[in-house]
Formats: sequence, structure tokens, C-alpha cells
Amino acid sequence: MKDEKAVVVFSGGQDSTTCLLWALKQFKEVATVTFDYGQRHADEINCAREIAEELGVSFHVLDMKLINQLSANALTRSNIEVKEGENGGLPSTFVPGRNHLFLSFAAVYADAIGARHLITGVCETDFSGYPDCRDSFIKSLNVTLNLAMDAQFVIHTPLMWLNKKETWALADELGALDFVREKTLTCYEGIRGDGCGECPACKLRRQGLESYLADKSGGESA
Repeated sequence: MKDEKAVVVFSGGQDSTTCLLWALKQFKEVATVTFDYGQRHADEINCAREIAEELGVSFHVLDMKLINQLSANALTRSNIEVKEGENGGLPSTFVPGRNHLFLSFAAVYADAIGARHLITGVCETDFSGYPDCRDSFIKSLNVTLNLAMDAQFVIHTPLMWLNKKETWALADELGALDFVREKTLTCYEGIRGDGCGECPACKLRRQGLESYLADKSGGESA
């Protein structure tokens, strides 16, 4: 794959940044595409832009605010509380159709720049029940995109079967543990780095990091 071009669906968060770093090891040329969908923290786009610039990859923003007009959820409406799912329901942060639309538009962009590899940070291990993070959806969409565009795209999901602890381990293997910890924005309150520590995204991120660092320090002292 070293002689090929790839597009990373990029938000500037822990997962997509780890995927970007992974892609830089796998492909000759890497581009990023970020989506402005009216997310409650505009700094997410600024963070993504800064990381892309620091890593020396192209950065492209697509306007997807239509999602905000169609769906009321905690990621696009500041007056909706961020809450975890109750009684098997989805969290208030679920944005219906987001990954479907993002990957579809990323494929159009990839086709325009001559790339056939798409990388996304979706994960079925720590996915809060989001249906559009499942492996079955990704495989289905990959087939659909190829049929719809008469193309041979390959969607890569490096984190699909990793939990947050293992995602931190991958960042460390890529030589970027501190980079991912300090530069990324995962927090639902829009705080970079370790975030607010209280929202569901921060709790998941912190638990994974603490577990990984504990194992790492134990191994180093053994």
C-alpha cells in the first residue's frame, strides 16, 4: 500500500488522529477530510486543522450543516444534555446517518483526488451502541460505494476491534502517545487534551489511558 493514496475521515479526536498516524505509516500520500456539521464545539475543526498542518498532510473541510437541520442531538444542539443511553437506548450524542454521509462524501472527495483507500476511526468495541460504527455497516457501505461509483475503494478501520486501552497502545506503538494525549480533542465540552474528565467521552478515554499506563509501567518495572 506504500505506493497508494488514502483519505482519512478526520475530526482531530483521539481515534481519528491515531488512524491518521497509522495511515502515514501505510500509504505514500495521505489526505484528510473534516466535516462542519454544526457541531457544538467549532474548535474541533480548528484542532483537526492544526494537527493536519503539524503532520504535514492536506486538510479539506466539507460543509455538512444539513445534518444539523435534520436531526436534534447533543452534538449539534447546545440545549440538549449529553447523556448516556438508558434502558438499551442510544446516547443523546448519536447523530443519525453521520458516518454513512461522511464516508460517502469522503469517497467522492477521494475519487476526485485519485485515492482509493478510506480510513475511519469507527470501533465496535467501545462504540456506545452507535449502529453506524459496526463492522457489518462498514462492509456493507464499502460494497455500496463501489457499486454506486464503479470504483474499487477499500475502507480501513484500524480500531474496529480495539478498546480504548488498546487504542492508546497503538498510539504508543506509532511513537505518538504524548502527541495524541496532548493535541487531540475528544471531550464533549470542547476541552483539548485530557478534557473535562466528566463527560462520557472523557471517562472512556481516561479509563483506557490509565489502564494502558498501569500495564506499561508494570511491564517496565518487571
